[in-house]
Amino acid sequence: MRIDAHQHFWHYDAQRDAWITDEMRVLRRDFLPEELSRELASNGMDASVAVQADQSENETFFLLELAAQHSTIAGVVGWVCLTAPDVAERLARLARFEKLRGFRHIAQSEPDDQFLLRPDFTRGIASLRQFQFTYDILIYPRQLPAALGLIEKFPDQKFVLDHLAKPRIRMGESSPWTEYMRAMGANPNAYCKLSGLLTEADWHHWRADDFKLYLDVAFDAFGTDRLMFGSDWPVCLLAGSYAQVKELIAGHAQNLSVEEKDKIFGKNAARFYGLAASSHGSAAQG
Repeated sequence: MRIDAHQHFWHYDAQRDAWITDEMRVLRRDFLPEELSRELASNGMDASVAVQADQSENETFFLLELAAQHSTIAGVVGWVCLTAPDVAERLARLARFEKLRGFRHIAQSEPDDQFLLRPDFTRGIASLRQFQFTYDILIYPRQLPAALGLIEKFPDQKFVLDHLAKPRIRMGESSPWTEYMRAMGANPNAYCKLSGLLTEADWHHWRADDFKLYLDVAFDAFGTDRLMFGSDWPVCLLAGSYAQVKELIAGHAQNLSVEEKDKIFGKNAARFYGLAASSHGSAAQG
């Protein structure tokens, strides 16, 4: 199965979605499964993982409702307050939803670069493994030291780094990002999404060569067993089409074996999120 490991849905709400600035006005509308299904089909993809874009449990239930109605949504990465005193109880209640595979917090927006290592947050992370939940790390490069510390603190917890930690591609910067990516990749519990790159480059004048250095580092650090393609649709539309996003990664991977390409475009995501197991069988565990 060909899986897009990272995309979003929303009913646009100007107050809630204030992060969508005037410069991003193309995103100021609804984006729902029917539209994505057409993109998936025309680009040879079968299913996707829907990832939270709002920090509320209502967002989690919104995505789960869509997933229940659309078979193309193979899994959901939701949001839960991992710093809540009753986080274990909340996770236990959410674990009954078969397609809920993990959680994400928009840590990139936290003013404290050490947020991921705060005791109240790590207590929540420590509760995930009991329910087989994964965790998506969304950060900027300045937060890589804390992310590395988190991954090393919980060697039995599965983590995936979203968007290569958003390297400063438009500025051409690669250090110390490169060194931290290699350090993260040395941990077998860490995966990385080949996603969100177009929007870190010049939206209107990017070239495929702009991304080569960053993709080379990711492939070297994580290998083809722990990388997964994600479109970041519809956010990618700020800088390119779904087809352009897919072609960027496919082009970089063109010399890989068929087996390696299959891993990047589906098998790794299925293994990381447990999607094969979630498509049939008990919903008792997340």
